[in-house]
Amino acid sequence: MNNIGEWLSLEYWQQFFSWDIFTSSLLINVLDVLVVWFMVYKLIQLLRKTKALQLFKGVAVFVAIHFFSEVIGLHTLSWLMDQIIVYGVIAAIVIFQPEIRRGLEHLGRTSLIGSEKGKKNQDEAMVTALDKALQYMSKRKIGALITIENNTSLEEYIETGIKLDADLSEELIINIFIPNTPLHDGAVIIRDGKIAVASAYLPLSDSLLIPKHFGTRHRAAVGVAEVTDSLTLIVSEETGEISIAYQNHLYSSLTSEEYVEMLNQTLIPEEKDSEKKNIFISLWNEINRLTRGDR
Repeated sequence: MNNIGEWLSLEYWQQFFSWDIFTSSLLINVLDVLVVWFMVYKLIQLLRKTKALQLFKGVAVFVAIHFFSEVIGLHTLSWLMDQIIVYGVIAAIVIFQPEIRRGLEHLGRTSLIGSEKGKKNQDEAMVTALDKALQYMSKRKIGALITIENNTSLEEYIETGIKLDADLSEELIINIFIPNTPLHDGAVIIRDGKIAVASAYLPLSDSLLIPKHFGTRHRAAVGVAEVTDSLTLIVSEETGEISIAYQNHLYSSLTSEEYVEMLNQTLIPEEKDSEKKNIFISLWNEINRLTRGDR
């Protein structure tokens, strides 16, 4: 009872709050943790766009095995994991040196605070330009192959093309694919809303599910969709039909409305999420109306 009375006394709480808990050492430690977490967050953002992410997932598995082997007492397994982690990190630096260099360059070019609204406007302008270019080429049966980079880096395929680094426009896309011009053969690769390269080579798919009447363009489009999360647009020279290769699938003979919808859903996911929210809001309002007995 004496302890309870002491806790309830005003003098006790005045003494408690008189302690200087916000010392400079505590503030420095908190700042230290926040900086480390921010660096880890930015590192994950950089790796998310590269194949090196799979490597770091594998390293995380080895670290987890090493931790549990230490806890359980499997000393031989723990020693083996130590060797794999130490030499694996050195091997990763050598193997992924180009991606590490590009990641550091990307970090130097990227602002810490991005503009989501600006990116959305850029994506909408890109979809509009692609739609107009595809309609023009489809009517005139001009063959085209356009790959849009998503999360997985297309750097190894970009290196095979002719560098342009040009602003995307319908006129430029059409001119690239005009027959018998120097850049018409191969793929155009779009990165960050700009035409990175033209005449790039994409891997051909060996899938037996691709219909025989589809040619090299369609096989290249499916090939890159099998190994990356990119979206590839194809215009057939023979028929003028427009197809899309995405997530290991080939969607052929698409109308303008169909491929524009796919582009919006893939490149502008915020719109899709907003539509879903509007549907749920409408459904919730309808349920409320019915439960109130409104007619």
